[in-house]
Amino acid sequence: MKICVVGLGKIGLPLAVQYATKGHQVIGADINPQTVDLVNDGVEPFPGEAHLAGLLRQAVDAGNLRSTLDTSSAVAESDAVVVVVPLFVDDDARPDFGWMDAATTSIGAGLTAGTLVSYETTLPVGTTRDRFGPMLAELSGLVPGQDFHLIFSPERVLTGRVFADLRKYPKLVGGIDEASEARGIDFYESVLDFDERDDLPRPNGVWPMGSAEAAEMTKLAETTYRDVNIGLANQFAKFSDKANIDVYAVIEACNSQPYSHIHQPGIAVGGHCIPVYPRLYLHNDPDATIVRAAREANASMPEYAVRRLEAEFGDLSGATVAVLGAAYRGGVKETAFSGVFDVVAELRERGVKVRVHDPMFSDDELAGFGWDPYHLGEHVDAVIIQADHAAYETLLPSDLPSAKCVLDGRRSLDRGEWGCAMTVQIGQGRT
Repeated sequence: MKICVVGLGKIGLPLAVQYATKGHQVIGADINPQTVDLVNDGVEPFPGEAHLAGLLRQAVDAGNLRSTLDTSSAVAESDAVVVVVPLFVDDDARPDFGWMDAATTSIGAGLTAGTLVSYETTLPVGTTRDRFGPMLAELSGLVPGQDFHLIFSPERVLTGRVFADLRKYPKLVGGIDEASEARGIDFYESVLDFDERDDLPRPNGVWPMGSAEAAEMTKLAETTYRDVNIGLANQFAKFSDKANIDVYAVIEACNSQPYSHIHQPGIAVGGHCIPVYPRLYLHNDPDATIVRAAREANASMPEYAVRRLEAEFGDLSGATVAVLGAAYRGGVKETAFSGVFDVVAELRERGVKVRVHDPMFSDDELAGFGWDPYHLGEHVDAVIIQADHAAYETLLPSDLPSAKCVLDGRRSLDRGEWGCAMTVQIGQGRT
């Protein structure tokens, strides 16, 4: 089968490689010339994705994967098209379809009869059928569900472990009609393998959802649930600070029985998923007060973290504070919606000399964000741990000399190595 993957980012490229490893002829389409050149050379354009480097090289060397800037031509010679292009959203839950519309325009210009088009980018409910279906029809002159097949099948993977997650989680497929859904099921069964799991209500594999809208809703529901859960944990943490309660002990106890699971609190929830998809849900359901409150609670955590540090340290004006972690989560070289931006802004408003450290970013890269790099071992007055990189779990007081206070926003530090006189956790107080 010939497959075109539109968008060779941190999800799209591993998908293209996965399809190629199953023996299909894959064309990756992207608007970035550097990405296209690197993929054609068999070189991963970004670090951190397990197994990608080796599998990419094998796929290119075997002649099963190539890349192009010409999306329309790639679509024209493909039997199936998978779309993984970013969709952005503002604070008022208004989606910005700019990149998605541009990609759809290119797809429509090359679309031929009999092709399957699968959108994997998370979308507001109804977008596949009501927005992209008519666009593709107008551009191609073909009728969705009659001349070509159209489905929504959400990506359900995390960067850094895409290949493992593709095997672990059921693949959801929803079509604009029965024929489209059936074609989508056949497609994904031919490009994916699944781990056996006895904890699921039905065998792991490709699961039909009955409609594109049901598949769209499922993706929004599972990510919005996590945001609400984390917002609840952050509310518990703030109260625990006031009441001198160890919220981590409370959460651990709650999670010991099967009817509740509470995430750990943290400075902020970043990435392309958790801060964004609840806003897409709010676009469909603006009266969802619980969702809105959780999003506001999570967005407020960087400010709360700085106020918590200020309460322990005292006046921060003129102090040098190191923020450890630019990434939105540990082990990922990605700053999308990372709490670091708001933490740095809050510190600077207080007259702080801010420096930023991240083991995955070079000094030049950190400087490119407008930050002064920090190196472990250099003088610092206070520290905020913003990302849960594994390297921070082994930090010693000697790595942060002269620091009077360390706010461990990710519960990273080894409690046995740090004295309670200098370390603070959100929701736990002094340790």
